Amino acid sequence: MNQYVIYLRKSRADAEAEVRGEGETLARHEKALLELAKRSHLNVTDIYREVVSGETIAARPVMQRLLGEVEQGVWSGVLVMEVERLARGDTIDQGLVAQTFKFSGTRIITPMKTYDPENEFDEEYFEFGLFMSRREYKTINRRLQRGRLASVKEGKYVANQAPYGYRRVKLERDKGYTLEIVPEEAEIIRLIYEFYTIGELLPDGTRKHLGVSLITRRLNAMKIHPKKGGDWVPASIRDILINPVYCGKIRWNWRHNVKKMVDGQLVVERPRSSIEECVVVDGLHPPIISEETFNLAQENMSKNPPRPIGERYAVQNPLSGLVVCGMCNRRMVRRPHGKNYPHDYLMCAATSCPNVSSRLDFVEQRILDGLAEWLNDYRLEWGLDAPQEVSQIEQKRRAAKRISSELAALDKQLDNVHNLLEQGVYTTEMFLDRSRILADKIQSTKDSLEAIETEIVLDAAREESRRNIIPKVEHLLAVYRDLPDAKSKNDMLKEVLEKVVYIKGKGVRQGGTPDGFEVVLYPRLPAVNVAHKT
Repeated sequence: MNQYVIYLRKSRADAEAEVRGEGETLARHEKALLELAKRSHLNVTDIYREVVSGETIAARPVMQRLLGEVEQGVWSGVLVMEVERLARGDTIDQGLVAQTFKFSGTRIITPMKTYDPENEFDEEYFEFGLFMSRREYKTINRRLQRGRLASVKEGKYVANQAPYGYRRVKLERDKGYTLEIVPEEAEIIRLIYEFYTIGELLPDGTRKHLGVSLITRRLNAMKIHPKKGGDWVPASIRDILINPVYCGKIRWNWRHNVKKMVDGQLVVERPRSSIEECVVVDGLHPPIISEETFNLAQENMSKNPPRPIGERYAVQNPLSGLVVCGMCNRRMVRRPHGKNYPHDYLMCAATSCPNVSSRLDFVEQRILDGLAEWLNDYRLEWGLDAPQEVSQIEQKRRAAKRISSELAALDKQLDNVHNLLEQGVYTTEMFLDRSRILADKIQSTKDSLEAIETEIVLDAAREESRRNIIPKVEHLLAVYRDLPDAKSKNDMLKEVLEKVVYIKGKGVRQGGTPDGFEVVLYPRLPAVNVAHKT
């Protein structure tokens, strides 16, 4: 049976047209494509709407779903306003779209032309359309970036979110935005700079310099919250102290996108730029602090530079990324040993969190002991539950066969509806109404079939995991202490553990008994996490 789907996606030009009052884009396109389907006698059974904006296929989940179904031959054709709506990404994305439609034999139907992938000339025309689309996208993007840079050099604020201490306001009798001071937030900004530059005023009249972490603790203790609520973290305070917007400047290109390929996947990073790489100009907005105060803060910041890149990114914590704070749900971090701490400690990075730290080696040993205990319990559980699990899989497979039979019957009914239309028994309106009803039933049946097939896959994966997890944990316990470095230990732990939740109350202080904390292990099993408390 021929089934067709409509794919709708909003472009940047559409968004600009909506601002001018030309109507909602997706609704207009949907109406036009439904009329096209009616004229062409195409049985449209679904409509996909892409509501997110993304340059690449990786950033467009609906497009990913559509390509997956096209690859499987679900659709005879895809209705779209123009081929450019399918892909405006780079050459790899365009090639992926072209090859997927070509090898599946799926047609692309637009109001202007129908592209048959088996027709050599249509294929060339389609690929040329994608190429021109990409060229147009890059031209538009360059124009936008030039416009943003020009606005920055005029002192306008071009970001979407105003920094803490300001609100974003429209310029009068001019295009663009600037910033307006929020008095109560501006007082906090001045307080942060005062703490960091000249220090906190003590009762005896002297001043005590506060670093970033102490400022964070002080603000949280004063119940002062960031713009989005929650608690302050050191990174937010550090960003405030190095942001020249507070002395009346506009900074541009501070966190630009850097794309790189890692293991065949496109990864986008946003590293901080050096001051030489940024554009810093006088802004139209009023300053909260003086330029002298800002420069003094930068001088103090330069005396406490970040660690070297190599040291910063080398894994020195075997539990890195695994242990989660049981009180605030943040990732626990390693505090290196020092003069006051002869051992490495595991701690929650949030200064306001009451979770107490413990020696890292104590927590590490507790996790290994917990894995050994869990392994013994799991062997017994696996031996008891395996036949029941296999029986459930077989029942679900039989249910999937029944649903597939129902789907075939519905497809036959839809064929009959087409026959009745051709014979003149149904009017066009009756045909569309009946087609929609059957399309809903077919979609509902497909959803049921997809859901039960997903359960079958997960059950089978769970069964396979039960057979594989035991040897993995046994191997880890046998070789863990002989592994050469923290990264090797961390990689092996992550193979068998989703996460570890750590809790230690205030009644047990640091350096105390190794039994003063509690950890909950979550082994890496599909679909269901089996927690083990120790």
